[in-house]
Amino acid sequence: MGFLSAAEQYKILTENTSEIITDEEFRNKLERSVVENKPLRCKLGIDPSAPDLHLGHAVVLHKLRQFQDLGHHVVLIIGDFTGMIGDPTGRSEMRKQLTEEEVMENARTYQEQLFLILDKDRTEMVFNSEWLSKLNFADVIKLASKLTVARMMEREDFYKRYRDNVAIGIHEFFYPLMQGYDSIAVRADIEFGATEQKFNLLMGRQLQRDYGQDPQVAFTMPILVGTNGVEKMSKSLGNYIGLTESPDQIYGKAMSIPDDLMEEYFRLATTLASGEIDGLLDSVKSGEMHPRDAKMYLARELVTLYHEEKAARFAEDNFKQVFQKGQMPSEMESFVFESPLPLVSVMVDTGLSASKSEARRLIKQGGVKIDGEPADSIDMELKQHQEDKDYIIQVGKRKFARVKMN
Repeated sequence: MGFLSAAEQYKILTENTSEIITDEEFRNKLERSVVENKPLRCKLGIDPSAPDLHLGHAVVLHKLRQFQDLGHHVVLIIGDFTGMIGDPTGRSEMRKQLTEEEVMENARTYQEQLFLILDKDRTEMVFNSEWLSKLNFADVIKLASKLTVARMMEREDFYKRYRDNVAIGIHEFFYPLMQGYDSIAVRADIEFGATEQKFNLLMGRQLQRDYGQDPQVAFTMPILVGTNGVEKMSKSLGNYIGLTESPDQIYGKAMSIPDDLMEEYFRLATTLASGEIDGLLDSVKSGEMHPRDAKMYLARELVTLYHEEKAARFAEDNFKQVFQKGQMPSEMESFVFESPLPLVSVMVDTGLSASKSEARRLIKQGGVKIDGEPADSIDMELKQHQEDKDYIIQVGKRKFARVKMN
């Protein structure tokens, strides 16, 4: 197959990136790729430390998809081996090590979600246990000799923990070495990661040189701010939009972001062309378009990306009914349970809350309604309606479920 010119590719691929190390090397790799008609090998390593992906993870995935659409090859490394250590990046304390069973279960769900964005035909998926588990102790000592303790302590998170007398496990020092060795194993031309991953990406460059390979180019991508407009997007902070959430949830959460975050979400979380985004933002600035309408445009785009256009239209209609007209959504997920069942259990089983403790807290705060009336007790049980009707359970402003008790 033929490629676009290196100059054309460079213009597309460098949009919305934080840093490219080095720019000159990237240009050279593109030129060589075009001349040799050979795709670049683009590496992304993912440790399956949690079961679900969100829009923050999708930023780098959309950049990888751009590379794929231009003919390049993605090597997706599932860190089943490194995942049992856990990336120390950004950690103020030692990360709890996951079991092999936890890692593999998370990896399974990752595979289902990654291809919502990536082209499966241009993606090579591998597990880094394929090579890391085969290293003997002599190999590990040789790898460790490539790095000094002083260099490792340049990492801000390690330095802070050392300064604050917080424990650092020796095994944590091996994480960047192992991730760097992954680049050697797959002969990566480019590695991608968020800005906070810069140390790990540079480690890959250093080790490739030490092992006689052409060093990879490091692409760092911006970190998406969460829906609260404060911290980075994170499931633990509750400010996330999950890739596999329902259309109503994606739409409603997108509508909740602060107006000043719209540009960031348009550029990092959608696949709209930069010219179209510029036009939308200019319309808002000039007063031609209301910020609410621009945000609805954004919400439709996000739902369409992970579901379909029809689902986006339904989600928008439901949003208008609930928030603009004060009505119940026309469509909501339905569930059937055996009577009786505690309300907190129903909330967890329907996905209206993440845990029973969260469900109790929401009930105490008055954030749960049953058929339009506030739930008055954390001990409430749902039983079969005398008239055999369904219950409509509402949590907060955006979450609804239809429940039938048999």
